[in-house]
Amino acid sequence: MTKPILNFKSFLAAGSVLAGIELIHMIRKGQFVFDGADAMSFADQFSALEGMVRSA
Repeated sequence: MTKPILNFKSFLAAGSVLAGIELIHMIRKGQFVFDGADAMSFADQFSALEGMVRSA
């Protein structure tokens, strides 16, 4: 199952993808909480965090 992941062009790209995967796991486990997260789905929480990172 890891074969498609072996084709990253740089360590930075691989690190970004892996950080996103770990963030999704943390959200799913309830380890990453921010204001208003209780009323949001996992996908909405991830989208909200993505917006916070892109605007910074």
